[in-house]
Amino acid sequence: MPAATDIDATHDPATRSWVEAANADDAEFPIQNLPFGRFQAPGERRWRIGVAIGDQVLDLRRAGLIRHGDMRRVLGLRPGARQALRRAIHDGLREGSSSRTAWREALVPMGSVTLGLPCEIGDYTDFYVGIHHASAVGRLFRPDNPLMPNYRWVPIGYHGRASTILPSGRDFHRPRGQIKSPQDAAPVLAESQRLDCELELGVVIGRPNALGRPIPIEQAEDHVFGLTLFNDWSARDIQSWEYQPLGPFLGKSFASTISPWMVTLDALAPFHRAFRRDPGEPSPLPYLDGKTHRTHGAIDIRLELRLQTAAMRAAGLPAERIGRSGFADAAYWTVAQLVSHHTVNGCALATGDLFGTGTLSGRDPDQAGSLLELSQGGTRAIRLSNGEERYFLHDGDAVSLRACCERAGFRRIGFGDCIATVLPALD
Repeated sequence: MPAATDIDATHDPATRSWVEAANADDAEFPIQNLPFGRFQAPGERRWRIGVAIGDQVLDLRRAGLIRHGDMRRVLGLRPGARQALRRAIHDGLREGSSSRTAWREALVPMGSVTLGLPCEIGDYTDFYVGIHHASAVGRLFRPDNPLMPNYRWVPIGYHGRASTILPSGRDFHRPRGQIKSPQDAAPVLAESQRLDCELELGVVIGRPNALGRPIPIEQAEDHVFGLTLFNDWSARDIQSWEYQPLGPFLGKSFASTISPWMVTLDALAPFHRAFRRDPGEPSPLPYLDGKTHRTHGAIDIRLELRLQTAAMRAAGLPAERIGRSGFADAAYWTVAQLVSHHTVNGCALATGDLFGTGTLSGRDPDQAGSLLELSQGGTRAIRLSNGEERYFLHDGDAVSLRACCERAGFRRIGFGDCIATVLPALD
């Protein structure tokens, strides 16, 4: 669990890089960030391991920092070895480094490469940690009892489909499935008309645990490599018909989008804060609680949901922010609590497993992280600045997620792009 001692020279806001783009005030990838991902140079089929710095990608193998191209080996490093690798990358990229001449050959412009999934994803579990989202959605269907009795005690989750997790920039087709409206006697097979997006974070598992060995909460973050942006696309009309009694299935499994860069927990150390709950909320069970977790368990991350319609794109208009929130304020459960709960029954996590947090919505209506909330279940139009309206997503709509961490006395760091466009359903 990060503590004050985990803030070291790699977080010094005064440090500059010899990669000039990393020193810009609005740089997402300054030298204090150094997120990991995979990339392909033009004409290549194999994936290389890289670290983002400014507008460049540092090829770790060409820089002599690793001798392989297996991201799983990087993810599985013990905390000390992972931090040593971070320090070596930081020292080689800082202004005045003796590695500058040699490492120039290991830099590739980010705009010239293909960015893919940040790692090979094994299993995928989607959680439901956003209490304001859960409450808002619950009120649509159960006005008098929006949250189920177990919500405040159990980190709710379901097993998702890893094969349809797509890298940022990979568009997807509108799904079909069984849909039944209240007035119909029987369901029909049809294209989803209530296609939605979800503003989430992804949690990438680094070190595994042995089958039957739960991970104590005070050790949980030692098993997490980093965080990404994550959009779990949802067909609400398919979902509402199929989800009882076993939960999400085809309404979720057609596509999810993940950002290409994993921001490590080491980079996020300055942005941890105390884990707090509102007065009157129950204390977690002992296996989900701990002294260090209470003082450093939450992570401050600012999140944004943006929409660009096909008409906006044709007119040269940028994506428009339609929702925003903050991870620490939106999430009822922390990253460490998700890891500990997932393994308390003896479940074995593997290197490269992914957790989705579930939709992270703020308290206020304009802080929602899904169109289901913003349109109040499809009853209120979302009005865009160009005059268009949306209840749910149309073909040609592009959704992008953005995130950053800011704290006085430290450099702002970002997460990169998480974007995809809705394509028409296939015949």
